[in-house]
Amino acid sequence: MTSHKDLHKLSAAGLLISLGIIYGDIGTSPLYVFKSIIGPQIISPDLILGGLSCIVWTLTLQTTIKYVVITLRADNKGEGGIFSLFSLVRRKAKWLIIPAMVGGCALLADGIITPPISVSSAIEGLASVYPNIHPVPIVILILTILFIAQQFGTSLVGKAFGPIMLIWFSMMAVLGIGYIIQFPVILKALNPYYAYHILSTSPNAFFIIGGVFLCTTGAEALYSDLGHCGRSNIRISWIFVKTSLILNYFGQGVWLWQHQGSTLGDNENPFYKIMPDWFLIPGICIATSAAIIASQALITGSFTLISEAVRLNLWPKVKINYPSNQKGQLYVPSMNWLLWAGCVVVVLVFHESANMEAAYGLSITVAMLMTTILMSIYLKRKKFPTYLVGLFVIVYGILELTFFAGNMTKILHGGWFTIMLGSILFSVMWAWSSARKIKNRYVRFVEIEDYYSIISELSEDNSIPKYASQLVYLTSANFKSEIESKIMYSILQKNPKRADVYWLVHVDVMDEPYTKEYIVDELVPDKLIRVDFKLGFRVEQRINILFRAVVEELVRNGEVNITSRYESLKKHKIVGDFQFVLLEKVLSKANNLSFIERFTMDYYFILKRFSLSEERGFGLDLSFVTVEQVPLVVTTTENVELKRIKITD
Repeated sequence: MTSHKDLHKLSAAGLLISLGIIYGDIGTSPLYVFKSIIGPQIISPDLILGGLSCIVWTLTLQTTIKYVVITLRADNKGEGGIFSLFSLVRRKAKWLIIPAMVGGCALLADGIITPPISVSSAIEGLASVYPNIHPVPIVILILTILFIAQQFGTSLVGKAFGPIMLIWFSMMAVLGIGYIIQFPVILKALNPYYAYHILSTSPNAFFIIGGVFLCTTGAEALYSDLGHCGRSNIRISWIFVKTSLILNYFGQGVWLWQHQGSTLGDNENPFYKIMPDWFLIPGICIATSAAIIASQALITGSFTLISEAVRLNLWPKVKINYPSNQKGQLYVPSMNWLLWAGCVVVVLVFHESANMEAAYGLSITVAMLMTTILMSIYLKRKKFPTYLVGLFVIVYGILELTFFAGNMTKILHGGWFTIMLGSILFSVMWAWSSARKIKNRYVRFVEIEDYYSIISELSEDNSIPKYASQLVYLTSANFKSEIESKIMYSILQKNPKRADVYWLVHVDVMDEPYTKEYIVDELVPDKLIRVDFKLGFRVEQRINILFRAVVEELVRNGEVNITSRYESLKKHKIVGDFQFVLLEKVLSKANNLSFIERFTMDYYFILKRFSLSEERGFGLDLSFVTVEQVPLVVTTTENVELKRIKITD
């Protein structure tokens, strides 16, 4: 069986898999790009040559140079994506969390808009054969089946993705060549002059820019899926993909050249018009398969994005399933049905792919701008010359802001949906992240060394009933010398808890994706032990399993003894019981938070109701967990003037 590491090396298998996983979104763009560029305009030579030139140079500057050549350099131990990039640079400045969150939300919005537009564009080809057909029910049915299938894992279907996409790209290239041979003069559109000419002279320049941008919308996927295929496979396979795309666009250009002076009808799509009549039904089937693969790639990418956001504390804890042993294969039930509902709403609101195009481009433009910001910090961190970093920011800042302006003209026609969707997602990330900062601000730490003797004496105090043989607390204290005062309050004062051994467990989320390390500190011999886990941002935080593995290793090494100390059990060498205590912070009525902070915390607690509980989030066995509620903010008693009076007979 081919290993994950093997796929990172340049190989035929790696190239084929990269075709199936990475290029679904950008590979299905010929279905709607030229249709969007032409729109209601009269087909003219300037519009055809200018549109083609814009497409070629957008794919070259934006996709090839920015993403394939430059951004793929920023790999985080082989992984890519906006949160991987954020993890590489987040220690440089706190404000970098904003572009990371905005970019993440934009990509999630794209995950909701891409499946409907891809599948709708493919199914609408049937309208040219069967004019009375209603695509909306068919599109919703396909999307529903696709989302239902997610829970079973897509590893089996995934193996077919590469060959299907190879057929797709080959088909597009052959169709394009067939028309280019008829009119090779169309190749003069490779000259960037035609792009400059159309954008500088056309009154609909921004409308054209908005349509052109759709040809590069899948560029973010190149970077996000870096960990699945490796840099070499992506770069080499992109040569074939880009060639196929450009050949098909030029083929569509020739067909448009043959229909100058007219406009595109409602059911006229240049992509399907260059197909021979006898091939139309097979072509639509292949296009639908490619659209489903494009949708699958975006759905899987959304699952990965959410799992990373959860571990970076940017999203509420949600249930994450692993339906197969395949690396990177995961299923997030809540996100799956949220995406499904979003896709169905998009289809019902916009009906046709032409109407969805306005909502489509805006989210990816925003994501690309955020990647440019984070990438410039990364290049600076890697000590690239300042003038090169500046050139990168200026070129791509101007290019992407131009695309952004082009897409902003579509706000009233559907762009509003993207803004609304992105704003809702951003509000969740912002509230969850900000609430954590507010909570941390009110956490009071004490020197744990001051409690060593008390803990030792409590452990031996037979006048107090034993709470558990092994008592485990999760701590947020980054230093082993500190402990939250609330944990000491829980152990010593809130129902004093006697145990044979007290454990403190701390989890550090590392900037690397797959780090799995731990450190053990015996603070009080055989009484108080601290375990620090250092886990990558893509590692599942199953503390129950990880902690058990650590304890078993410590027992094997003779470093701890977890045999029960009850006399009747000790002689039979029965292992003592483990009990986890989680402290859940609640917002008391008496607090001094500002209006904004109070609103943020209220929003946070609403989100918390829908999120996974702390014990489930950490993968703890509920039968071994006690949850204690503690106030988030303990306010000092205000100066209250009271007068005591004496009781008189």
